[in-house]
Amino acid sequence: MARKKPLVVVTRKLPDVIETRMRELFDARLNDDDHPMSQAELVEAVKVADVLVPTITDRIDAAVLSQAGESLKLIATFGTGVDNIDVGTASARGITVTNTPGVLTEDTADMTMALILAVPRRLTDGVRVMTDGSWPGWSPTWMLGHRISGKRLGIVGMGRIGQAVARRAKAFGMSIHYHNRRRVPAAVEDGLEATYWESLDQMLARMDVVSVHCPHTPATFHLLSARRLKLMRPGSYIVNTARGEIIDEAALIRQLESGAIAGAGLDVFEHEPAVNPKFVKLAAEGRVVLLPHMGSATIEGRIDMGEKVIINIRTFADGHRPPDRVLPSML
Repeated sequence: MARKKPLVVVTRKLPDVIETRMRELFDARLNDDDHPMSQAELVEAVKVADVLVPTITDRIDAAVLSQAGESLKLIATFGTGVDNIDVGTASARGITVTNTPGVLTEDTADMTMALILAVPRRLTDGVRVMTDGSWPGWSPTWMLGHRISGKRLGIVGMGRIGQAVARRAKAFGMSIHYHNRRRVPAAVEDGLEATYWESLDQMLARMDVVSVHCPHTPATFHLLSARRLKLMRPGSYIVNTARGEIIDEAALIRQLESGAIAGAGLDVFEHEPAVNPKFVKLAAEGRVVLLPHMGSATIEGRIDMGEKVIINIRTFADGHRPPDRVLPSML
């Protein structure tokens, strides 16, 4: 007799190739119109599912988990970050949580490097004058930006993505500096010619570009606070492709408006999908480059994420520990 397929509820539309495979392997309930589920819809999903496949747009908090049915044993999130899931409550209720680490590293690092280049070199300003017809022709003193070769890059969070950014920046001639909860192995440091700073404050005060790559946890909420942002040099730039909540956005806006920080490249925001109108104004002035949380948005990356989700579900369904299990102690 064939074993019953697990009921897998997927909260958002995934790449067709992944959804097709899920239909083959599981009793999959898909979100064909890709609408973000309401909390009420999430509650209904956890009541019936054996496996829930959420994304970063879904808040799986204690209130949702308290209404989960007895059959829900796995939350296989489609994404690396799990700050939207109450992992502690899930663990206490006997629900395993998995994520999809590693597959987004290179894509996010590529986009980070693009922003590191875009802000000092005024790429969006250049695009704007070409599309609005205002280009007056070449001039030796027009549209001047700043080179990045020879500048100091301070990386906040030297995990997989931070190291991938460091490799790219080193190839562009930047000097690599980093702050991390733990110092990386000497072999990694030596390969990147990276300087470790135990004090985040001291590093921020000396960098030309700061790039954020730590996860969003209670400990990193507003890690770059108003006080810390004031430590940055007047000609410096800040780039964030991690999570918007890590930077105090109101304080960053004040620093940008006053010229205390030269510019910013932002792919993530504190209250997504809402973007502070003051950021939009600063972008129109060429002080900020804004992107719609697309750092990991490649076809290859999304398929790789989906394949990891499937592996985690199949491994768990077969009675084994899934490879990408997230424990409360890891956060």
